[in-house]
Amino acid sequence: MISVLFANLKTVRFLSDFVKDKNSGKSLIYQLITMKYLLLTISLVFLMAGCTQMDTDNTEASIAVVKQYLESVDNNDYDLMESLLADDYLGLGPSLDDSTNKEMALASWKWNSENLYEEVHYERTQTLATSIKDGSLAGEWAFNWTHVTIKYKDGSGPVSLMVNAVYKIEDGKIARTRTFYNEADVYRQLGYRVFPPLTVPESE
Repeated sequence: MISVLFANLKTVRFLSDFVKDKNSGKSLIYQLITMKYLLLTISLVFLMAGCTQMDTDNTEASIAVVKQYLESVDNNDYDLMESLLADDYLGLGPSLDDSTNKEMALASWKWNSENLYEEVHYERTQTLATSIKDGSLAGEWAFNWTHVTIKYKDGSGPVSLMVNAVYKIEDGKIARTRTFYNEADVYRQLGYRVFPPLTVPESE
């Protein structure tokens, strides 16, 4: 690329060749200025290309981590799950006040898969990733949405739900997640019904 750009430049003669007349001197100055701006432009192009490549590498790495994690969940691979969660992992959702750490998340999933779930299947999964440069949310993030089908060991279900999750990736591991899905719809599919709370009339 650089050789092609420089091949289009006019040959710059030595300064002594231009001292013979003023026009030649002006021509040298013009060509030197042109070369200066051309070199600056080339430097900026390569700098931007380098930044773009770095961002691309980071986003691809984040997507790969999320895909590995979903596969570990799908296959009940607890060792892989543990290796992909950071030691200070924090999981949030689906309810506003729900939170869990690495130890609790692994123990909960292991218990559910051994005692509650017969099968958890992910399909139509899509993952995007981005880098946030500054602010309180700075870092590498991945966004995943997927259609999940769950069958239960007691024969109930299956239930189908759309799950959206946001992952923060640090040093190749999942440091934080925020998960969103419709809990009420899951219970509805399992046959539960929601009734308004009973009210006790105040005594006169």
